[in-house]
This record gives sequence, C-alpha cells and structure tokens, in this order.
Amino acid sequence: MNALAQTSSDYKALVCVFMYGGNDGNNTLIPFDPPGYANYKTIRGPLALAQSTVLQLNSMPTFGLHPSMPELRALVDSGSAAIVANVGTLVQPLTQAQFVAGQPVPSNLFSHPDQQLEWQNAAKSVATPTGWAGRMADALASAYNSNASIPMITSVAGDTLFCDGQTTTPVAVSPGSIGAVTCSEGSECSSRTAVAQAMLTMKSGVSLVQADNAITSNAYKYATALSDAVQSVPSLQTAFPTNNPLAAQLQQVAQIIQVRAALGVQRQIFFCGIGNFDTHSSQLNTQAVLLTEISQAVAAFYQATQELDVSQQVTTFTMSDFSRTLQPNSNSGSDHGWGSHHVVLGGAVKGGSMYGTYPTLQLGGPDDSGSNGRWIPSTASVQYASTLAQWFGVQQTQLATVFPTLSAFSVNKLGFMG
Repeated sequence: MNALAQTSSDYKALVCVFMYGGNDGNNTLIPFDPPGYANYKTIRGPLALAQSTVLQLNSMPTFGLHPSMPELRALVDSGSAAIVANVGTLVQPLTQAQFVAGQPVPSNLFSHPDQQLEWQNAAKSVATPTGWAGRMADALASAYNSNASIPMITSVAGDTLFCDGQTTTPVAVSPGSIGAVTCSEGSECSSRTAVAQAMLTMKSGVSLVQADNAITSNAYKYATALSDAVQSVPSLQTAFPTNNPLAAQLQQVAQIIQVRAALGVQRQIFFCGIGNFDTHSSQLNTQAVLLTEISQAVAAFYQATQELDVSQQVTTFTMSDFSRTLQPNSNSGSDHGWGSHHVVLGGAVKGGSMYGTYPTLQLGGPDDSGSNGRWIPSTASVQYASTLAQWFGVQQTQLATVFPTLSAFSVNKLGFMG
C-alpha cells in the first residue's frame, strides 16, 4: 500500500560531496566578532586569514566563510544553505573528561582511511561492510523504486563503501560519458557482441566468475537505460564551471535527475568526491583552490535544481575524514583533527543558520582532545546522517537498522531540515 501511495511528484534526492583528505573547518568557518577573530588569529598564526578577506555572513554576522566561497555565502544568506558545526565520528556522546578517562571512541581516530570509512558506514568500526546510503536503499527501494531501471544509488566518483548495502549495489558513472556500450570495429562488431553475450550467460559453475558476469550484465543494462533516457531530453541551460572536476560530477548528477521519470525512480542518492584536503603543507593555496571549486560547483548545481524545479526535493551535503588542528605545524600546514563544520544545501533546508555547537577555540580548552586544537565533536556524524535520512523517507522503525549506533544519542533528528 505504501508503494501504491507514491506519486510521480514524491521525488527526493540526496547528494553527498565527500572532501577527501580532511578539510580544515577552522579556515572554512571563521569567527568574525572582534574578540573571536583576535583569538583565532593569535592561535592560527601563519594560517590565519586576514579579516578583511573573510566573507562575513549577513545571516550570522559573528561568523564568516573562507574568501574562496562567495557563492556559498550567498546561498547561506539567502536561506538556501545551513552550517552544521563541529560534526565528527562518535560512538556515544563524549566530553573532554570522558575522553581523557578512556571512554569508547571510534577506531583509529585521525587515520584517513579509517575515518573515511566510519563517516561512510556510520557504524562502530571500519569492519562494517555496508554504508549508510546502501542500508537506506535496502530499506526503501521496494517502497519507492520498485519499477526503477537503475539502482537507487549512483556514484560519479568511483567505488565507495557509502553506496554498498546488503542487497544494494550502486551504478557507477563517469561524468560526461553516459552512453550504451558501443563498438568501433565495423563488420566485426556483431560477432564480438555475440561472443561477449555468450560469455556472460555461460554457466561456468565458478562462483566468482558468475558474480563477475552478473556485475557486467548489470553494467550493460544500466548503461543502456541511462543512454536511452538522456537522449530523450534537451540539454540543461545552467552553465557549470569548466576545468572543475566536482562541477563535472554535479553536472552529471543533474542530468540523471533530469531523466528521473524515464528511469522510474522516486528516490535517488548520489556520491561525489573532491580532494586532496590533506594539507600538511602549503595549506593556504591548496585549500583556496579546492574551496573555490566546491563553492562554484554546488552553486551551479543548486541553480540546475531550480531549473529542473526540484530544488525543494534535492538536498546536497558535505562529509570529510575530519578537520585539522587549529594550531599550525612547522610546514605551513596543519595536522589531522577531529570535529569539523559541514554544509547542507537545498530548498528543504532551514538555511541561514548554524546548527550544533561551535567549539571553544582554545588549545587544551574544554573542546580540545589534546593540546593542538583537535575538537571533540559536539554533534555525531550519525546524528547528521540520520537527519538527512529521515527527510529522505527513513521511518523511525527503520533507524536502528540503518544506523546501529544512533541509540546512544538522545537526539536523532537535528533541526536543519524542513
């Protein structure tokens, strides 16, 4: 009955932008009030951004954004984007005293591969083999996408744990190259195609071969479905930035959203990625380039959702390994941190505000896990994910399956989604 109740207008999409390497949240969201900025400048030293260059937020005048993000500032001030402060991986709420006392924490803190996986699987350790998007798709596919010609999840940034469920696998798309399988060998094409198809249907009895054949067969099927769908619609008018890999990914996402009806989908999840934010050296220049790409790309994507009249139905959000230390290192960079600040964007977002608690910028202070400015998260990544999931359609009865660590937190729905 739930499936029959869905209508073509009941469409929603989540778009993840993963910032690989650990984006420095301390230089993404900066105190702008005089005492707050003075304190920030003193501790950050050579990494401190000049206040005259920081983009003060009209909607939150005591804070400003990195100078490379004017498009994002406009989206926050217009109410289309929100900031979620000091988010990070946790297995339970944690104070500094509890951290010092040895209360449980995520495995292998400050490790790139481990924290990337734990952001993506929203579980207690890297050993969990499914991602929270994959588990959402497991729970919701039959209710919303029972007649879909492609999976609920699409990655435009390669294979990732985030997209894998128990029964769900994603479709992988290379930006700008949607199309059915083609052959350029003239008269030999038909015979080669016949041989390929015969190999795929051959019963070898070898489980790995059979599994590989199933993956290849699905790849052919999904490529054909996408190719047929995109050929039936005109090109988007929104101009995306050139020479911007993230913009190319998001442009591809917009094109797939454009043909959602032809694909038979009412729920979609997309994964995009950008890096490298591992700025142990040359941080100021590296981060400036990457944040420029993000700001311009997500602004163009939001404009595309407006063009498609789905801005209320598409929510874009960021994730990253961790933040970086507030205290700079000796090589014009910063080292691995913990809690960071993230952006949520879309017409359904209660924008123009900050959610969560901004940390006290004090080395060894009440929010520091040590003495270098590695903030203990005040909001868990699973709470952040759960808020997005519930907007997407995950029910209270499904939360424990999708988010096995969520019960440790008294709040499972933050306020940034309408």
